[in-house]
Amino acid sequence: MSVGKLFIVLGVAFIIIGVIWTFIGKLPGDISFKRGNFSFHFPIMTSIVVSIVLSIILFLIGKLK
Repeated sequence: MSVGKLFIVLGVAFIIIGVIWTFIGKLPGDISFKRGNFSFHFPIMTSIVVSIVLSIILFLIGKLK
């Protein structure tokens, strides 16, 4: 695969991830609090879900090769 095709695939993957991320943005289990003009959001559950999904996808890709 050439570098150009790799960048196109990565770009499309990032766009898809960005669209999906807007739908799952704040899952139960994510840490979020506001105090005055300061807000903090740590998406721990979202990170776990994304990690599991990516692990499954990469496992399946590895099995196909």
